[in-house]
Amino acid sequence: MEDRQLFQLIAGEAGITMGQAQKTAALLDEGNTVPFIARYRKEVTGELDEVKIRLVEERLKFYRGLNARKEEVIRLIEDQGKLTEELRDKILKASRVTQVEDLYRPYRQKRKTRASVAREKGLEPLARYLLSFPGSGDPAREADKYLNADKGAGTGEEALQGAMDIVAEEVSDDPEIRGWVREYTFKSGVLSVSARDREAPSVYEMYYDFHEPVRLVLPHRVLAINRGEREEFLKVAVEADEEVITGHIARKWVKVPSVTSEIVHAAVRDSYRRLIAPAVERDVRGGLTEKAEEQAVSIFSKNLRQLLLQSPVKGRVVLGVDPAYRTGCKWAVVDDTGRLLEVGVVYPTPPQNRVEEALREFTRLAGQYKVDVIAIGNGTASRETEQFVASFISGYGERNIRYIIVSEAGASVYSASELAAREFPGLDVSGRSAVSIARRLQDPLAELVKIEPRAVGVGQYQHDIAPKRLEDSLSAVVESVVNYVGCDLNTASAPLLSYIAGVNSTVAENIVRYREETGRFKDRRQLKKVPRLGPKTFEQCVGFLRIPESANPLDHTSIHPESYTLAEKLLGMVNASLDGVGTPELRRRLEEVEPGEAAALLEAGAPTVRDILDSLKRPGRDPREDLPGPLFRSDVLSLEDLSPGMELKGTVRNVVDFGAFVDIGVKVDGLVHLSQLSDQYVRHPMDVVSVGDVVDVRVLEVDPRRKRVSLTMKRG
Repeated sequence: MEDRQLFQLIAGEAGITMGQAQKTAALLDEGNTVPFIARYRKEVTGELDEVKIRLVEERLKFYRGLNARKEEVIRLIEDQGKLTEELRDKILKASRVTQVEDLYRPYRQKRKTRASVAREKGLEPLARYLLSFPGSGDPAREADKYLNADKGAGTGEEALQGAMDIVAEEVSDDPEIRGWVREYTFKSGVLSVSARDREAPSVYEMYYDFHEPVRLVLPHRVLAINRGEREEFLKVAVEADEEVITGHIARKWVKVPSVTSEIVHAAVRDSYRRLIAPAVERDVRGGLTEKAEEQAVSIFSKNLRQLLLQSPVKGRVVLGVDPAYRTGCKWAVVDDTGRLLEVGVVYPTPPQNRVEEALREFTRLAGQYKVDVIAIGNGTASRETEQFVASFISGYGERNIRYIIVSEAGASVYSASELAAREFPGLDVSGRSAVSIARRLQDPLAELVKIEPRAVGVGQYQHDIAPKRLEDSLSAVVESVVNYVGCDLNTASAPLLSYIAGVNSTVAENIVRYREETGRFKDRRQLKKVPRLGPKTFEQCVGFLRIPESANPLDHTSIHPESYTLAEKLLGMVNASLDGVGTPELRRRLEEVEPGEAAALLEAGAPTVRDILDSLKRPGRDPREDLPGPLFRSDVLSLEDLSPGMELKGTVRNVVDFGAFVDIGVKVDGLVHLSQLSDQYVRHPMDVVSVGDVVDVRVLEVDPRRKRVSLTMKRG
């Protein structure tokens, strides 16, 4: 595939111009990161966002891989002396890997097959006879000519069967036939699912007698069916109309009238049943699974982005609680900067039930540290701990303390990690978990980056997805969010820094070590002194790192040092200096500057000028602060308190294809089904809600036995 054709394909898939595709690819090939290109090379790409740039990156990798495979296949066929110009042209024009593999199939070295055994018996000429479709003669007599006791063709029937096996394999290797059958099966086939044991109870009972057109099966159902099959509850098959398929194949391969037509037709049926159908079923199911995984990764990625972008709770002293039964509830108090003040344990839950003792301890902590919020992990014993905290708050009159349930997904992963051990060497695992619960309320992003992204629990069937595929996608999401928000160079942890554009884990550790050994960074240029942080890394990362204490106010903005001179010229246009950055007066003056006109005067790009003006107006801005904060509570509900019609406020915890799960203050999250999200038609739940949203809901149904709550967001 020529470069021009490659970029035309990428441009079409991404919905951009060919020039944008070419220039973006060139920037990527130069070693530039996606966040850097999206933020600081807008003039080059035509202001493509990260989504488009990542799509270009992904398709570029795919098509280059496809080209490499084409070259390899051409070489392999050429080495056999069987490459024709027509075949070379077909391979080069193929746009999918399956097309290339179909074309290569007849030339691939095969394991021992029935056809290869027949060829060893010298039956190839008999197969050629069958496919010559003679108008007269006797195939049985022709077969008798190939009897050879030494080679194993002992009877005419065996010889004829061997020739049919050769024909069947040739039919199976026909790339046009295989492609047509695959497409027909996908468009007209049915996914048929049944129970291995209809009497065996399982979560897959809805699929015990399930039939749906392949093209209509929803992604989350595909993953559920796959899991049920792996766990040996389900049997799965792809069914297609055999008569239609073999009829289509016969129209190409069988000529009539002929004395061998019926024999070749039988070989066609055998080819489909034994060779084509199983392979096509694997291909179709593989395609369904791939699309389902793509959807699951997309859902997880969008949920993760919203989770990481939740508004930080700043300026609050937080008491984090990791609930438990027998071992007690571990607690940790952190100040408004996240610094650990004290840890301990109380036992208000069964079997100890030392409630009075726990109340005295929480009263001491609230008074001594001026606690503003109590963050409770949502794991084991969360319900009982919440009841205790609510009773404590109702009886504590000195301060207006609120509580919130915090997802502790991944907290145990972090607590047992080497990172947590280095950060809190004197604490046990549950103590570290309590600190993590408190901190993830104060700054979700800074805390959650310490956890493997797939462990944060905001997806659907994420454990059924290939780990590498999921990890790559989620890491890209974390990288995108971290660079969108930026971080304080003097307080950011190594895990947070490792997601900054161009910075790997080694360089991140070196930044922290340099900071510890030489003191706080006072200037962005000091980054150049960090070991292993070369010029390219500096270029990529520096704009996303902030230094609030720097003598140069521009170091506390997202303005790249390469644009400092341009920023100073913009300030000069409004008769201002760096000293005025961040003041209301400068903000007022900058509001009067028209970006396009300023860009023309300064011979600069309008997108860059626009970004610089925004940064000068609001230096150090955290975009998360513009989002609504979390929902705090002071009382507790139980499942038994709920009744149909009750109106509540809740927080969206997870969004999946079929709806949204909402925390309404009881032990289980309620489900707002897709059909209940709005009075209007909703194509997908993510069009209406996102993780972290605070929503108004009404109870539709409560099922205490199955511990399920159905909710609606409809007005009526």
